[in-house]
Amino acid sequence: MARPKVFVTRRIDQGSLDLLAQHADVDVWEGWFPPPREELLARSAGRDALLTMVSDRVDGSLMDGASGLVVVSNMATGLDNVDVAEATRRGVLVGRTPGVLDATCAEFTIALLLASARRVLEGDRFVRAGQWETWHPKQMVGRDLFDSTLGIIGLGNIGLEVAIRARALGMRVVYYQRHRRPDEEERLGLEYAPSMEAVLAAADFVSLHVPLTSETHHLIGARELRAMQPHAVLVNTTRGAVVDQRALYEALREEVIAGAALDVTEVEPIPMDDPILTLPHVVIAPHIASASQGSRARMADLAARNLLAALNGEPMPACANPEALERRGG
Repeated sequence: MARPKVFVTRRIDQGSLDLLAQHADVDVWEGWFPPPREELLARSAGRDALLTMVSDRVDGSLMDGASGLVVVSNMATGLDNVDVAEATRRGVLVGRTPGVLDATCAEFTIALLLASARRVLEGDRFVRAGQWETWHPKQMVGRDLFDSTLGIIGLGNIGLEVAIRARALGMRVVYYQRHRRPDEEERLGLEYAPSMEAVLAAADFVSLHVPLTSETHHLIGARELRAMQPHAVLVNTTRGAVVDQRALYEALREEVIAGAALDVTEVEPIPMDDPILTLPHVVIAPHIASASQGSRARMADLAARNLLAALNGEPMPACANPEALERRGG
């Protein structure tokens, strides 16, 4: 019986590649950059399974050329790069990697909070520019996290991990999402707000933890930014398009809010002529919230196990569209 054929769109943890190679013929894209669209289409043709990254667009045109595709295993929690509805219609299973990166992403969110509040990057640039000439009580004065209010939009797994760490730092935590979590409110001392606007108005720092969907695209725009306090900082580690970046730039330039700390941007990588890069009170990281050795290894392992389970007709550890089985008669 022929071994299944798998295309992996970037070199991942070797242990996960070895696991795949035990059961399938594996083709790995060795480039540092994502495979160009034409290469992605060509290398996907004739494959039984794809192991993809957030930068790989998996849509109907790709699936047209990969008629034997059984599973797309996305090495990410979010699936905004995959047309899940189209995959389901065609009976293609879609995997994701939730849970294994929650703590790591929460740690990085706190790192961004601290970097912004305590002006860590500004201080580093200040020193390297030779501007540190003396100590002065008014020099590089930042903000405390303790006794401040963190507003969380979206108390899913990552949002909850952020709340746990924020509470340990002595922060008041106010959150909003559609489904209230009273058990966590009692356990951690969290406060539920009746609307997103109420969170924005109450918080000194606002952290976003919602998936990117048609409903959350530009969830934070000019109106929402004006609802925030003038001294507030916006933190985004979810997806760049959740925030209207042009509106954010204008709000920062006009001092509607005090700062922003971003791990994601609307266009990635961010163009070097983007005006937001000219602002000193913005911290921007290159989409690395899950970039710890342990987290990336766990993500790769789960992605590999999702893929192999689907090929073997077994339940996937994390399947986004189990209803696709009905389309295949599985």
